[in-house]
Amino acid sequence: MLTRVTDLPSARQLTASLSALADQQGLSLRPPPPEPTTCCGRGCNGCVWEGWFAAVEYWREEALQKLEAGRAG
Repeated sequence: MLTRVTDLPSARQLTASLSALADQQGLSLRPPPPEPTTCCGRGCNGCVWEGWFAAVEYWREEALQKLEAGRAG
């Protein structure tokens, strides 16, 4: 099982790494979700960053499926 991404540097590294793998395989991935710009910094329950990290997880799952299909095909 993959570790959930919970910080910005890890998320950036993840999206860059998977995008590079896709490029190497000649595949195109949809762009990763844009980083939030509206965080107030107060640690709100349901912070925009929580939603963004969830969106990055979904993007990762989709990217990994596409990469795996590219290897199999």
